[in-house]
Amino acid sequence: MMKKFKGTGVAVITPFKSDLSIDFAAMGRILEHLITGGVSYIVLLGTTGESPTLSRDEKSALLSFTVETIGGRIPLVLGAGGNNTSETVTSIRSADLEGVDAILSVAPYYNKPCQKGIYQHFRQISMASPVPVILYNVPSRTASSILPETCLQLARNCENIIGIKECSGSFENVMKIIRDKPDEFLVISGNDMEILPFAAAGGSGVISVLANAFPAECSEMTQQALKGNFSMARAIQLKYLELTEILVAEGNPGGIKAIMSFMNLCHNYLRLPLVPVSRTLQARIARAVGAVRK
Repeated sequence: MMKKFKGTGVAVITPFKSDLSIDFAAMGRILEHLITGGVSYIVLLGTTGESPTLSRDEKSALLSFTVETIGGRIPLVLGAGGNNTSETVTSIRSADLEGVDAILSVAPYYNKPCQKGIYQHFRQISMASPVPVILYNVPSRTASSILPETCLQLARNCENIIGIKECSGSFENVMKIIRDKPDEFLVISGNDMEILPFAAAGGSGVISVLANAFPAECSEMTQQALKGNFSMARAIQLKYLELTEILVAEGNPGGIKAIMSFMNLCHNYLRLPLVPVSRTLQARIARAVGAVRK
């Protein structure tokens, strides 16, 4: 299981047509682009996939399409979280998870639960899920944080909780988890900028946004970092540094959709309340894309 999700996962976008319906033709191209680029696994219906704006029927159709397109060639992780524990558990139990290798479940947001509540929330999800569970800690979005002690307690007590996507920005917390975790427990960066330090600390890789556009390059960087070849990994990181920085300058997935539209992988449409990046940032992105593609 550790090998299955070690390396570069991709938080895949959801492409839209001009009428804002899902562009399945573009989705097919993107999935093939990612698989050909050598990514380790795909994460569907995450934040980058604009999952809050998708209906239940759209999510089901997108999952079916992705499972069929991937055809078991690489692992698939499905975003499945919420701030209503009962509703999340029901959703997981009723979902068709055939072809899904794990779920990624975000810390409950807005409610601001205490650590006991967060622990019980994920314990219920663990008991409901027929596939492995990866925790997702992103306090900047959720206003709640899975502290190292809670993460470690879940890792020890719930056999199918196999890892955490860590976006707390606290390397102290990351190091505490890595120091005390079970051997096979995965600690995954959720930030493209932090691939090298995560690998140096003993992390397991990244769930990347940038890899939507540059899967081969991001995969190579992560693999070199995990092997300890930091000079090679650093050279790739520095080449893509500006793109990585401006990727989120006006929010995600606005930046990556702008990049991918310049690369003719999809159209630059987002669903409200998200909007495309400004013309100023579009011009900067176009120059940065041109620079790395020379």
